[in-house]
Amino acid sequence: MRLVRLVARGTLLHVKQMSRSQFEIATALFVPLVQATLAVYLFRAGSEPHRMLEAAVGAGMMAVWTSVLFGSGGAIQMQRWQGTLEMLMLSPRPPALLIFPITLATAVTGTYAMVATLLWGGLVYRIPLDIAHPLAFVVSVPAAILGLGMFGLLLASTFVLVPNANAVNNALEYPVWLVSGMLVPITVLPGWTGPIGAALPTTWAARAVRESVTGAGPVWPSLGICLAISAACLVAGAAVMSYVERRARANATLALA
Repeated sequence: MRLVRLVARGTLLHVKQMSRSQFEIATALFVPLVQATLAVYLFRAGSEPHRMLEAAVGAGMMAVWTSVLFGSGGAIQMQRWQGTLEMLMLSPRPPALLIFPITLATAVTGTYAMVATLLWGGLVYRIPLDIAHPLAFVVSVPAAILGLGMFGLLLASTFVLVPNANAVNNALEYPVWLVSGMLVPITVLPGWTGPIGAALPTTWAARAVRESVTGAGPVWPSLGICLAISAACLVAGAAVMSYVERRARANATLALA
């Protein structure tokens, strides 16, 4: 319970901190609406306009992924700029347990993206919000966000070793949501992208949420696979974070690299 309270309080703290940033607020408010608008017009102009609800949900997942990617990529760097990284690493808790609330907070703020895209599509474009399995949808969205938060810890730990994490973020944003099938069906992609998508928790998170909306498949297996892969990412991220901390302490470069 102590660990749960630590993660919960840390997540709440970082959500409040992000809410004080004008850049974070502007990005969270407008990017999901732009992505939802583009998705709706693309599907409306295509041969399957009846899938616009899936487009709205896919745009929401895209915004969640963007929030996790850039928030995780800048998690360590932001603490370094604020001068709090040293205090975090001096804590008796494992470093991964202190960074995980940051990555989870970025995923939690992405919850707004899902709600905003659905409301935007329903109110502006009159998309009927006929969710096939409302209970499964209510469960799958927070679970998918938790899974992406765990995946974010692995990203945060590996991005410490990258001189310019922002460049990597820009390179990963669109390819990952493309191979994950958030907006474009995986079946229309080249065959070699299948194994890549199957190894990413984003693929199974998007599939679980989409299945809960359309009723086209079982939600719980997809959600279970998402959480299993995310848990593996959490373990790997914790190991990498401990290695990076030890190396930084030995070289006295914690605040530098």
